[in-house]
Parts: sequence; structure tokens; C-alpha cells
Amino acid sequence: MRAAICPRYGPPEVVRVQEHPVPVAGPGQVGARVRAAAVNFPDVLLVAGTYQIRVPPPFVPGSEFAGVIDEVGSPDCGFSIGDQVTGTGMYGAFAERVVADTAAVTRRPDGLDAFAAAAGGVAYRTAYHTLRSTARLRAGDELVVLGAGGGVGLAAVQLGVALGARVTAVASSPEKLAVAAHYGAGTLIRHGDGPLRAALRTALPDGADVVVDPVGGELAEPALRSLRRGGRFVTVGYASGVIPSIPLNLVLVKGIHVLGFQFQDVPADQFERNEHELRDLLVSGRVSPHVGAVYPLTRTSEALRHVGDGRAIGKVLIDMS
Repeated sequence: MRAAICPRYGPPEVVRVQEHPVPVAGPGQVGARVRAAAVNFPDVLLVAGTYQIRVPPPFVPGSEFAGVIDEVGSPDCGFSIGDQVTGTGMYGAFAERVVADTAAVTRRPDGLDAFAAAAGGVAYRTAYHTLRSTARLRAGDELVVLGAGGGVGLAAVQLGVALGARVTAVASSPEKLAVAAHYGAGTLIRHGDGPLRAALRTALPDGADVVVDPVGGELAEPALRSLRRGGRFVTVGYASGVIPSIPLNLVLVKGIHVLGFQFQDVPADQFERNEHELRDLLVSGRVSPHVGAVYPLTRTSEALRHVGDGRAIGKVLIDMS
């Protein structure tokens, strides 16, 4: 089979597409023909060797896919050959075929094609669990989304609107803000146009209820300052490459809550509720994942560069056809 291979740590350009041995599913695993795979920022970091977990090269990058099961590792695994599925893992998805643990694979809902399923996976699940359980977003809340043009950010804009919030989108370019507006953001702020703190004070004189931050860096503190008393700031990731330092006196004086999102921290009953609600939103079409760019497998390194440079709007996909 053909696969994108990271032969050594480095920039996206080290990745090469070549023939690779076909993996075999073992007990508790399934094999699947990949139809589409999503490119996520951690994929870029894994290739660079700078992610919090290191995968020894050579390896096949790619953490998210949609495809069709063509092998089961054991007859009692809960899946059958021909099942349409989505899956996640640390690596392996940028290939014509992938092997995944059954715990990391779910059936693709009827009515959701492979591209929408790949695009609506990790980013949308992250955003929905963040908003619904960690941030406890309510209808009518003022929601500020940093990095509103990226995968998690744009998902948070769409899902925040679906949950009834008033959304302020903060992004780096007019193009990203235009897409955020298309999906319902009512207030748009380009953070390069001036101090973010002043722009948020003008846009939200009474303060925000929730800030979702998948960016970190210099945007975090002014966004945190925009919260009204009792507001919730959720840190989701650090796409800027910089982990911010927050003056704790702001937390004390404003009585705000600073929270971190991890899937494993969502209570089991809420997790199932959130997954069901998100699935309904996607299948019904009330939320449609935005695919900003699609690359063939042969151009995987370009897709990684697109995401790594911060040019992605919504999701970037690899088309295995």
C-alpha cells in the first residue's frame, strides 16, 4: 500500500509518500481502507518531534480517518467487514490502509459522508465537549473564540451558535473572519489590527461569559481580561507554539474560573450525552464541518505545511481516492 512516511524528525517536507507494508489487525483491532483523513496541528508537531509524546521514526503520521473495515482481528470485536467507520489514534492514518484499536473506532452515522465524518471528528468533539461540559455554555452567553478560523476554533464558533450563544470570533485574517461570520459569529475581531484587550472591551462592554482558547500565546491574557465576574476561560491547546503565563491576581480579583479541557475529564454520563447531541447536529445538517482544503495523499507534506503555517480555515483533509 502507499503511505506517507516520516523518516526522521523535521519540517513537513521530510514526509515522503512511498510503498509501505500492509498492516495486519491483531486481537482487539480492525483494519480499514482509508477514504479520507484529517490533518491536525499535533500531526505537524509529531513530525517535528516536538509534541508532548514522541513517536520514533520512521512512522506514518495522521491521527484521524474515515474509511471502511476490511479486516477484523477477532470475530467478537463488535465490527464486521464492510462497516463504515471513523477512527482516531496517535499516528497511522495518512495511508491507504490503517489498523486501529476497536476502542478508537466508531461506526459512521448514516447520512454523513466520509469527508464530513473525517472533518467532524476530533475538532468538533473537542469543541462540543469543551462548550457543553467544561465551559458550561448556556443559551444567551457571550462566547469569545480565539483562533476562530482553525479546526477547533471554527467548530467552537459553529457549535456555540447552535447552543444559542452570541459569538465573538477572533482570528488573524479577513478570510478566516468571513468564514466565521458565515457560520454565525456576530462580532469579528482581527487581532493584528490593534490591541486585543481594547477591541474586546469595545465589543463586549459588559464582559464575556466564556472564552475558548486553542491558541495560547499573547492572545490569552487580554481575552481572559475580557471576562465578566464569574466567567470561564478554557484552555484547549497552544497552536501559537507559546504556553501563556496568566497573572493569578486576575483570577482572584475577577472571580473567574480557568479550566483545561481533556476528554478523560468529562463525566461519563455527560460524555455520552454530548456525543449523542453532536451526532444529531452533524447528521441533521444543523452543523456542517467546514473543509477549507483537500490534498491527495501524494501532497501530504503540503497539507501538513498548510496547517503548520496557520493558513488552514476549518479542516484540511487528505483524499485517499
